[in-house]
Amino acid sequence: MSEERKQFDMDEVEGENQRHAQTFFTKMVDQLVEFSEHDPQLADGLRWLDRIAQKNGTSFYDEVYKILYKHDADSKAKKWLEGKDDS
Repeated sequence: MSEERKQFDMDEVEGENQRHAQTFFTKMVDQLVEFSEHDPQLADGLRWLDRIAQKNGTSFYDEVYKILYKHDADSKAKKWLEGKDDS
């Protein structure tokens, strides 16, 4: 198999993985929205997030992603700092 073909195949797999991740994320957010019908606090939070998205001119999904990404980064930084204190 040529190197060019191998790269094409790897690009195809990566593209498929990215589409799968986007679909998974979208479904997860949609499930949160559905669940919010039974959880008033979650519903309030999602409405707040929707207002932020509208204010910023971004999609609701983009705002959810930003918050989750920031939370993940903050958690990793906190864990790193805690580990540094142990040294």
